[in-house]
Amino acid sequence: MQAPSNRILVVGPAWVGDMVMSQVLFKHLKQRSSEIEIDVLSPRATVALVSRMAEVSTGIHMPLGHGEFRFAYRRGFGEQLKSRRYRQAIVLPNSWKSALVPFFADIPVRTGFRGEYRYVLLNDIRMMNASRLPRMVDRFVALGAGAADPLPEVAPPALMTDADNLAALRGKFSLEPGPAVLALCPGAEYGDAKQWPARHFAAAADHAVRQGYVVWILGGPNDAGIADAIRDAMADDTRAALTNLVGETSLVDAVDLLGAANLVISNDSGLMHIAAAVGTTVAVLYGSTSPAFTPPLSQRAHIFTESLACSPCFKRVCPLGHKNCLNGLLPSRLFDLVDQCGAGRS
Repeated sequence: MQAPSNRILVVGPAWVGDMVMSQVLFKHLKQRSSEIEIDVLSPRATVALVSRMAEVSTGIHMPLGHGEFRFAYRRGFGEQLKSRRYRQAIVLPNSWKSALVPFFADIPVRTGFRGEYRYVLLNDIRMMNASRLPRMVDRFVALGAGAADPLPEVAPPALMTDADNLAALRGKFSLEPGPAVLALCPGAEYGDAKQWPARHFAAAADHAVRQGYVVWILGGPNDAGIADAIRDAMADDTRAALTNLVGETSLVDAVDLLGAANLVISNDSGLMHIAAAVGTTVAVLYGSTSPAFTPPLSQRAHIFTESLACSPCFKRVCPLGHKNCLNGLLPSRLFDLVDQCGAGRS
């Protein structure tokens, strides 16, 4: 049997924000050994993102949707990876099925947190200590350290941008350079309880346009409804400065567009984490979720929350029916930040 190579396989998360945060793990692995080659296995929704992470050698697409089991397919997929002779697998998701591919790839060290009876599939099982690892990013990094090691300090995510792709996007969508750009990210895949109301986004956009901004809305096809609602709620004298890019761009396109913005206003979402990782100033609106668990990993992030007794509830839909945690978070609280970021021009 051949000795393992210097490759590590990371089974990555299915959520965009989690994938951005996982870059901190990749940075840590590279700090421990610059010779390590990191491959990342993840679904279509997130695999493209690793092409903008300098630490990753290869992104491997797992062509199964969220929730699909297909035991035989996962077994065959794992057996195909045997030839890469990985020395270790780090499994970030906690599901049983996510540990199948490393097991069938005969990877000698298979690391992950205990969960869903994975005792056979994993042989380097770690115990989750929420008080020691309060943030999602801490948990990812801990899996790359020794079980008894203290949590290392690692630099935050830093996604690479592509100036040529940005120029192509500006041409394709007639996005003229010059004015300050406010990018709105109104979507939240998890559910409505994470979404700031469309009328609030519109009010922030109205204020920005009157300060000289143009406004871009970014998101996936599922965000078309709220994007249209924002446009309809904007004032007649500001609407012409809006460009709706929802459903028109890829995830890596969003990296470049968010990197070109002066300010991003976003729910707690994957695009928020991308904006933070490209170094753009970002205003993050927290309702049902907590900045203590999934904060933007950036010194240029500004967190806005109502801090109500009922939040964070971590529900997809407000269980009390009022969503005051976001309805009560008024756009005027962001106006000073809008004014500050618009003082310069991109």
